[in-house]
Amino acid sequence: MSRAKVKFLRILGNIVICATVAVVLALSVNVGDTKVSAQGRQPLYSGKSATKVSLMVNVYWGTEYIQPMLDIFAKYNCKTTFFVGGSWVVGNPDTLKKIADAGHEIGNHGYYHKDHKKLDAAYNRKEISSAHDAVKDVLGIDMNLFAPPSGSFGDTALGVAEELGYRSIMWTRDTIDWRDHNSDLIYKRAVKNIKGGDLILMHPTDSTVKALENILQTVTAAGLKVAPVSEVLESDIV
Repeated sequence: MSRAKVKFLRILGNIVICATVAVVLALSVNVGDTKVSAQGRQPLYSGKSATKVSLMVNVYWGTEYIQPMLDIFAKYNCKTTFFVGGSWVVGNPDTLKKIADAGHEIGNHGYYHKDHKKLDAAYNRKEISSAHDAVKDVLGIDMNLFAPPSGSFGDTALGVAEELGYRSIMWTRDTIDWRDHNSDLIYKRAVKNIKGGDLILMHPTDSTVKALENILQTVTAAGLKVAPVSEVLESDIV
């Protein structure tokens, strides 16, 4: 083989190696950026308001306790946020209308109460979108707050929610009323050391109804106001 040909092959080989390294580096940068971006997403555990708190009511069951809760909220002129499951909405459209007609905010709680951390992107999208469509069919509104069922989420769930125009919402304090049917305990968990910006998780249960009036009285006595989540997320300090 001539020297010229050997030289040419060496040069060609170096070009191939350099090109390969460049491609690998480019892919590494892209993957890294994607990973950082996904890990950088976080749900919101509290709001920026110094004067408002929200009583987040997650609904898949307990329909019989919703009207009593609405009556108590109305008595104290309070508006809050109900995060509703899509499957519940389909079976209880009239109750959803009552919640909305009373002036409360409606949020997305998925369709079948799945563990969103374990779902792939397509399934996350289906759960969130199906619940969105169910509510829109009844109320004609587009929701933009998503509360992951059981508080279970991962990078994929947060990414899909963001893609669909949602902010993902967790909670500051949990009454655990679905498990502990003790109105005194629910009350204490809701209001102990309460402060502006708190997001307080509850459900429609008999014990929650019994504790609700005392919770609202204590919130008021603390100089705070119960408001929808979207309001609590925003700062009220000018």
